[in-house]
Amino acid sequence: MVVGAFPMAKLFYLGIRQVSKPLANRIKDAARRSEFFKTYICLPPAQLYHWVEMRTKMRIMGFRGTTIKPLNEEAAAELGAELLVYHWLEMRTKMRIMGFHAEAIKPLNEDAAAELGANLLGEAIIFAAAGSCLLLEFWRQKSSKHRREVAQVATVLSLREDVEYLENMLDEVQVQVQAALPRNSLDELRAELRAELRAELRTELQAELRAELQDELQKFRTEICKDCYEPELKPELQCPEAPKE
Repeated sequence: MVVGAFPMAKLFYLGIRQVSKPLANRIKDAARRSEFFKTYICLPPAQLYHWVEMRTKMRIMGFRGTTIKPLNEEAAAELGAELLVYHWLEMRTKMRIMGFHAEAIKPLNEDAAAELGANLLGEAIIFAAAGSCLLLEFWRQKSSKHRREVAQVATVLSLREDVEYLENMLDEVQVQVQAALPRNSLDELRAELRAELRAELRTELQAELRAELQDELQKFRTEICKDCYEPELKPELQCPEAPKE
């Protein structure tokens, strides 16, 4: 199947990517409702992601484990998602000024961890689907290229074998001809061919010369006939002059 002529493979991969998004959303909803998914699948990666994120931010800002209590749901909704970073920076600055240096990062509550874990799971599914599509496309193109190369190599080898076979056959024929016809026979055959060619050329030249002579003779006869049968011009009759008085 050629992707350039009829892109079925690309359409198939695009369909997989589009299907993966609603599938990820359904898995996220199921994870929010199911205690098993929430406890064993969503919470551990969410807490780990939260811990790594907070630890990285604290390392970048020069802090060593300062605890920042997250906003509750009402305050976060009122403040807005865009200003959560501002809240974090504000609290960090205040705690730094006041001299607080805690060593532990407070984990997320159960609802926030479940939400974050479900989002991470959905993004992981979408990323896995896209990565799988890319890997499949790469593998397909590589396999197609390998098959074309193998076919080209096989064709070249077959042509080389045919050329070698023809060369060997030509050498054998030349050897057989040289062995069957001695030198004198070859000279005689060459002389006969030359004589035949000369005779053919002489015949063709004679025929051409004869045709040209006949054409010239016909033209000459036509001119003579025209000269012989051309009517003579009669002198014009002149009126007698009147006598002068």
